[in-house]
Amino acid sequence: MKLLEGKTVIVTGGSRGIGEAIVKKIAEHGGNIAFTYVSDSSAEKAKQLEEQLHKTGVKTKAYQSNAGDFSQCESFVNDVLKEFGNVDVCVNNAGISKDNLLLRMTAEQWDDVMDINLKSVFNMTKQVIRPMMKAKNGSIINMSSIIGIRGNAGQSSYAASKAGIIGFTKSVALELGSRNIRCNAIAPGFIETDMTHYLKEGTAAEDFMKKIPLGKFGKGEDIANTVLFLASDMGSYITGQVISVCGGLNI
Repeated sequence: MKLLEGKTVIVTGGSRGIGEAIVKKIAEHGGNIAFTYVSDSSAEKAKQLEEQLHKTGVKTKAYQSNAGDFSQCESFVNDVLKEFGNVDVCVNNAGISKDNLLLRMTAEQWDDVMDINLKSVFNMTKQVIRPMMKAKNGSIINMSSIIGIRGNAGQSSYAASKAGIIGFTKSVALELGSRNIRCNAIAPGFIETDMTHYLKEGTAAEDFMKKIPLGKFGKGEDIANTVLFLASDMGSYITGQVISVCGGLNI
């Protein structure tokens, strides 16, 4: 059974890591996909992923667009509407981390994290709600983090941006529920990606594992499965929620 057949799904930051896993899961369930990448260095990988998914029979297109830039988001969503005709689901996945102790953190580092992690969610949501309101249907899924709930030393900017996403998600859910538009957040724990590979090296890995009741790191597919649930009709009565996918770290 294909849960997203006939739906058009936007995924920001979809060329690698968790975003790539989400894009592949959407294709597996028949959804048409418009996904973004931001840097020239990611262009080749994004095009390869686009071609790979084309072979599955779903319509897929990669766009170079910076989710932290309002005008680029506006152009991107307009292009998607012209190409695909509609937007049913928006997954705000783009994110970065520039970890540093607050004492050493620069204003530029703080602003970069806020722009890509938090402002991007406003930028994209602002653009997709009009077609969703017209259709009286939609699902917006925002990628927060367990760090946005618990905090973490050396990650004040990252934690603040991800906590902001939670407040934004709940407010949007209240604003748009009457239009049958749902808005939820996912809070991943430690997920195996290029960004977290260093956490599994050396004795520090044992300390991390001890904090996770399930005793292991998650995989991109664990997050992708949660996105699938919230994007599909299986999650049709869920809005304004934060789902922690963290192996029990948030108990």
